[in-house]
Order: sequence, then C-alpha cells, then structure tokens
Amino acid sequence: MAETINMPKLGFDMAEGVLVRWVKQVGESINKGDVLAEIETDKATVEVESAFSGLVLQHLVDAGTSVPVNNPIALVGAAGEKIETATAPVAGQTSNAEVLAVTAATPTPHEPALVISAAPAPQKASPLARKVAREKGVNLASVIGTGPGGRIVRRDIEAVLLAGQTAPVEIQPVALSTSRAPHRADNTIQTTKLRQVIGRRLVESKTSIPHFYVTHEYKMEALLDLRKQLNGYLPDGEKLSVNDFILKAVALSLREFPNLNASLSGDKIIHKGQVNVGVAVTVPGGLMTVVVKDTDQKTLRQISGEVKGMAARARDGKVKPEDVDGSTFSTSNLGMYDVDEFIAIINPPEAALLAIGSAREVPVVSGGQVVAGWRMKATISVDHRISDGAEAAQFMQALARYLEEPARMLV
Repeated sequence: MAETINMPKLGFDMAEGVLVRWVKQVGESINKGDVLAEIETDKATVEVESAFSGLVLQHLVDAGTSVPVNNPIALVGAAGEKIETATAPVAGQTSNAEVLAVTAATPTPHEPALVISAAPAPQKASPLARKVAREKGVNLASVIGTGPGGRIVRRDIEAVLLAGQTAPVEIQPVALSTSRAPHRADNTIQTTKLRQVIGRRLVESKTSIPHFYVTHEYKMEALLDLRKQLNGYLPDGEKLSVNDFILKAVALSLREFPNLNASLSGDKIIHKGQVNVGVAVTVPGGLMTVVVKDTDQKTLRQISGEVKGMAARARDGKVKPEDVDGSTFSTSNLGMYDVDEFIAIINPPEAALLAIGSAREVPVVSGGQVVAGWRMKATISVDHRISDGAEAAQFMQALARYLEEPARMLV
C-alpha cells in the first residue's frame, strides 16, 4: 500500500512551509532516506527525506506552494498501484476536505491500473545555485552547467549575470574641482523569504520581550594558550576555535542558571531539561541558528565537529531539520569581524542570548603596571519577565570561571 509523505513540523512555532522544489519526480524510484523535496521554513531551506522506499506515485502540491504542517505532499508506493480520490473528513480540516486513498490495483477490462512513466529529467542544479537564480531572476534553462555531470553551480549563475551586464560607462576626464561621481539609478530587489521571516520574528521579539543587557570583559590568555596546545595534537580540519570553547563554557554555566535555559508559557516558566546551545550562522540572504544538542555533555572536539558540519550544510542549502530545531539558549559571535562588542535580540521563545565580540590584545593594568593582555567582551540579552540583572550578572561571572580557567572544561 502506498505511503503518504507529509509536510514536516520543524519547530515549535512552525505552522507551514513552502515547497521550493521537487528533487524526485513522479515515476522516479526513491529509497528511504533519499531527498524527496526542498522546503523553505521560517528558519531555513531544508531537504525533506523520504521515510519510505518505492516509486514517487504523485506530487500532491506544486512547487512554490505554501503547505500547512502535517498536510500530505506526496505519495510513495509500488509500481502499478492505483490512486483514487475520495471525500472524507480530515483532522483539523473541514468535513468535506478532499483526501487521497490508494489501493492495490488489479487490472480489469473496465478498470486499468495506473501506469507510471518516468518524467523528463529535471534541470540539474545545486540548491545554492537555484536559490541565487531565484533571487536574481535567472532562468536555469538558459544556463550551461560546469559542475559534475553538467550540474549547474553558483559560479555558472554568476557568469550569466556578469555576461548580462552592460559595458562600463566611459567617464570623460574633467577638472578636479568640478568632478562628481556618476549618478546611479536606484536598485530595488525582492527580499528573500528568510530575510522576511528574520524581520518579522525579531520585530516581534524586540517589541514584545522586555530586553535588558549585561556586559562583562573576560581575560583570555589562558584559553588562547590551551587552545594552542590542544590544536597541536589535532589534524588540519579539526582544529578548535575560540567559539568552541565559548559554547562549552556557556553550556556548563547554564547548568547553574536554569532560569536562563528556559522559556515562558503564559504565567509559567519552563526550565528546559536539555542544554541545547544555538549558534548563529551567516548564510546567503540572512542568517540561521544551528543547534548543538546536549552541549554541556559533549567534548570540545565533538562540539567543534558538529558546528563545522551544520554550518557547512546551512551555507550549501542542505541543512537537516535536526540542525535547526530545539535550541534552549542562543549565541551570536562576531569576533571574526574585529567587533569590540554588540548586543543582540533574543531568539523567541528562549530567555536569553549571548553576543560575543573579538578577543583583542589591549593595554591592561596589572600590579600597578600597564601591560599587554588579551580581553574579550560579551553581552547577554535577557527577558526581564523570566530573570533579572543580578542573576544575569552572576551567570556572566560563572562564565568567567570557565573562560579564564579553561581546564575546568576538560574535567
């Protein structure tokens, strides 16, 4: 009997997703775990895997359609199965909603079995290339792929855009005293769905959550020394970053402060049983948060490997549902951009978020003398309905114990 693939629910607040692209066409074989389609959620573009093996019997929605969670999107079954439509009540829908019933077909003179033939091969393109093409209005049919097997990749889209540019305008030399930069026309671009969702969620967060902020400066010499030592034992590609240490330190500190590893539900505070630290990652068109589950229980090496893998998938448009779901506390690190300090907006429904600046070598006073020292500032944003300034300050002090005595994270 054929099986139904439904729109997955990828977060507590996800109500619907947009089916961006069918990866498997009607008539194609599919194995359990193969990617069936790409969907766009409030957080990311996600690859939906099939829970069944067989043939793709039918697409129940068109690409570009917004589909409520748990609604059917496709049927997977065996060759020769017959698809019939029937009218019956569906949970959460009106009583006359159309549902699909699939029965094994036995060919008769009056009732021929459904014959499925392979659909024409779709245009081969990477998810990132398709995303850039949609944003820039490039027709994939006009692009020649240079990737493996003729697959269209991002550089092919960029080459088409470059070829379509007009020749540069020749600027006639004029006297220096009267020279002006040429006027350029306004360029209006359509915001991506991801950017729209970021704007909507953060406006909601900033206007409905009473934020307050606490900043602390950390001594980083010991952590930088330990990182250097540990990286001496690790192969290239597995080196630890400063952020890996920070994630571990945050997770261990959250054990002591359950109010900051929490969410608000009406007049109740829910202390989360797991410590799942989210990491903000820059992706084309915006940013998303990937999640290290049970961060407090993992080694620095495990944390580092997971973050690298999830960040790469996010930037390639191949993020998995479990990569972006379930965070209980989030972090945003701009240290790689030479940022002294900043504040960030809380990621609902979490109680707090930590914004991390750069580790800098600066003049510090030690024993009455001005010497060079490594310092890093971080600012925690907290929901005042759940916690207060004293508790946030104590959390930042607890974080200092791990960052300034990093060997604590190894025992």
